Amino acid sequence: MRAAFFDIDGTLTSERTWKGIIDYFTRNRLRRGMHLAFLGAHYPLYYLRRLGLISESAFRTPWAAHLAWYVRGYTPRQAEPVWEWAVERFLAQYWREDTRRLLQEHLEAGDRVMLVSGAPLPLVQHISREVGAHHAAGTRFELRGGRYTGRAVPPVVIDEGKAQVAQAVLHAQRLSVDLASSFSYADSISDRLFLEMVGHPVAVYPDDALRRLATERGWRIFPA
Repeated sequence: MRAAFFDIDGTLTSERTWKGIIDYFTRNRLRRGMHLAFLGAHYPLYYLRRLGLISESAFRTPWAAHLAWYVRGYTPRQAEPVWEWAVERFLAQYWREDTRRLLQEHLEAGDRVMLVSGAPLPLVQHISREVGAHHAAGTRFELRGGRYTGRAVPPVVIDEGKAQVAQAVLHAQRLSVDLASSFSYADSISDRLFLEMVGHPVAVYPDDALRRLATERGWRIFPA
């Protein structure tokens, strides 16, 4: 069986999925104290990254994990409007239609398609339904007593975690995929291991570092 693995942020969309979550809470004037706490905790890391004092992974991993703060105390059902808003109201403006056509081509060819993202798993599942993907891999949020605790369950699906979690989903669902004949699509140099796990990596709207790597390796760059 052949598969196609797609990153979301920067690959299927031109905007970041986490912004859809924040958009829901800011537009509906909910959890404003939580929002200020989130930005206060993470924007200093942004500037440290810009100065080269911490790695991209050290910045992005806690950012993705701490999105769980926004739904702390919610049941999965109570959180559903958040994910629906992010997909239907926010991301609807930012699809990369050319990349979505690539995904559709894989579906028509009979390939198994999986979305793999650091975004919350329920959000990735909603996006998967929107684009018709078979499988979703995202960052899981801890549940206790049927409510979100505000903590993420390791690993956060960032950097090396992407390849790890994608293959764990295949294993859990007992899918026998020929990775050597499969495809992966991503936009960032931080997705290097995710791209290297297959025989046909594709750099989609790549950042400068990934473009250099793709050129050196002879990987396809999309759009050409």
